Amino acid sequence: MASVVLVSRPASVLPKISSSFCPAVLSVASVATGQQRKLHHAVIPKGKGGRSSSSGIAATVFGATGFLGRYVVNRLGRIGSQIVIPHRCDQYDIMYFRPMGDLGQIIFMEWDPRNKDSIKRALEHSNVVINLVGREWETRNFRYEDVFVTIPQQIARAAREAGVSKLVHMSHLNADIRSPSKYLRNKAVGETAVRDEFPDAIIMKPSEIFGREDRFFNYFANMRWFGNAIPLIGLGKKTVKQPVHVVDVAKAIINAVRDPDANGKTYALVGPNRYLLHDLVEYIYAITHRSFVPYPLPRTLYHLVAQFFAMSPFEPWTSPDKIDRFHTTDMKYPGLPGLEDLGITPSAVEQKAIEILRRHRRYRYLDAELDETKPAKTVNY
Repeated sequence: MASVVLVSRPASVLPKISSSFCPAVLSVASVATGQQRKLHHAVIPKGKGGRSSSSGIAATVFGATGFLGRYVVNRLGRIGSQIVIPHRCDQYDIMYFRPMGDLGQIIFMEWDPRNKDSIKRALEHSNVVINLVGREWETRNFRYEDVFVTIPQQIARAAREAGVSKLVHMSHLNADIRSPSKYLRNKAVGETAVRDEFPDAIIMKPSEIFGREDRFFNYFANMRWFGNAIPLIGLGKKTVKQPVHVVDVAKAIINAVRDPDANGKTYALVGPNRYLLHDLVEYIYAITHRSFVPYPLPRTLYHLVAQFFAMSPFEPWTSPDKIDRFHTTDMKYPGLPGLEDLGITPSAVEQKAIEILRRHRRYRYLDAELDETKPAKTVNY
């Protein structure tokens, strides 16, 4: 049976590490000296780069089994990082992670979000902690307060006590304590809680994320099963969205981890263009070659219909809170750094939408050229 060997290096070895190595290694070295942490051999970079080398990053990714998590793990694995994936599901349900890293570099660990010792075990040998824990609906066991406030606060506290050098926390662009969405209100409270526990935490504030497995573009595309008429509050002409591609967000997280100047910063991650929700949904249906017939639906009536779906004992297709979130205009943060500050050129919706929406086309339009679809109108407000 294969075994993992932890090598504890004396403090005298640490100054010999070249400054040309990964900044995360140097910060971990200082932490190890001050708090007598055991330094894992995996945090010493070696090799020419790539999955079979060592990047110097030993990361624990909470929430890796979600939509964004698989892209983050894939990016970490391809640069030769050691990754710990805490999970609550059956191990066979997450076997798709195995090919994302070299042999023995991806470690699965069962964890209980309410057990502090379980959290500490998951990150005790890591120098980077990434919190992607989230959920779009509430359950009897986990309310939004638990998912977005209590659990991130406990992760941040455990990371600080363990001497972790990098903590990345995933929030939302529209997180606001005054938001009509309970989801966004708790995201705002969670930001403050994490910052209080871990002042040098890196907070990411993405807008609505789109990708192959998303619940944004696919959500509107799947409305076709209820007829061609698409309900939108105010016809979607009072809501402005600036969606960001999932790969860009994953790249931003990795680049922030490798940037020594990123500690303590908050990043606003958005796409290059802003669209009216009406025009964005119209573009979604244009790509799928399906008719688009929007109609205005009052918020109260929309909530009533959504409440029926929210009663499902399984994953609800929609909910009143989700409707409020999707009909909230994306905020602008000109004072916050963004994707460009992390060396990333954001991908436009027109470049990536076909990858997500091709499966929603009828058979005869599967190979239709994208040039036949008129790009969505953009706005500047």
